[in-house]
Amino acid sequence: MNRELGLLNLICIVAALLFLVLIVVNALTSGDVLSTDNLFITTVGLLMALMFAVNPLLYLKSEGKLPIPFSKKNPSSHAQISSPSSPPPLLDAKGRAVPPDVRALVSQMGQAKTKDA
Repeated sequence: MNRELGLLNLICIVAALLFLVLIVVNALTSGDVLSTDNLFITTVGLLMALMFAVNPLLYLKSEGKLPIPFSKKNPSSHAQISSPSSPPPLLDAKGRAVPPDVRALVSQMGQAKTKDA
């Protein structure tokens, strides 16, 4: 799977570079760069290069190999140290944090069961 992913990313990068080369060749060989035809070819070439470059860039971002400039670090990504007196977080079946109102209802039901016992 890793080799296939690497090959597909390589093909996408080569295709993006080919579209960028097409834009440069078009700009150098045409007489009038600001004509409607040349602007259309440039716009389409840039759009196609962007479409092929997005997939490898998103892959690098998901792997953590692409630093994003000017982005704030997410404080939840750092390991949180919980104090021994605080109860463990209450999670639902999918592993998400339970809202405060549901947490209060669960604690009330827990107190009612201990009073009955």
